[in-house]
Amino acid sequence: MPKKLFKRYLPHPDTIKENKSLQRFLGHRIHDPNLWHLNRRSVSSAFFVGVFCAFIPIPFQMVVSAFLAFIFRCNLPISVVLVWITNPVTMPAIFYFTYKVGCFLLNTPVLEIEMELTTEWVSSQLANIWQPLYFGSIISGTVLGLVSYFLIRVYWRWHVAKAWQHRKKKRKSQPHDRH
Repeated sequence: MPKKLFKRYLPHPDTIKENKSLQRFLGHRIHDPNLWHLNRRSVSSAFFVGVFCAFIPIPFQMVVSAFLAFIFRCNLPISVVLVWITNPVTMPAIFYFTYKVGCFLLNTPVLEIEMELTTEWVSSQLANIWQPLYFGSIISGTVLGLVSYFLIRVYWRWHVAKAWQHRKKKRKSQPHDRH
């Protein structure tokens, strides 16, 4: 099942539950079993939350993702890990893309700006680009989050159906024991 795939790459729940930051943030609620389940609903919802948060240009995306995982009662580790879609390597391209999406949807011209990852640049240029950037980010995050949600649900269903077919085929090929 896909559950085995996810279990292989995710840290053990006890490791995450011992994280001091999450304990302070979620308190006793970190022990809610729904935050740790690996089933089709929990994993697909976690993909939506994680991908959505990855596309929002805010600090502490992982904290927001953990909070939303708690609200939607979906898999916490998957939600938080998926935020790393935006990392120092991918962030400029992703946010430039979301900025252009926002400009297109708001019918505003794309400003050709030299991007720098400095606080001076952000504070001076953010006033010019924040509306299309955040609008495009929310739209892109929602659309790609929904796409990932449905792809995981379809993949999970396909994988389960394939496993059932494999079991059925295996049962037919085994000799029957008739006593």
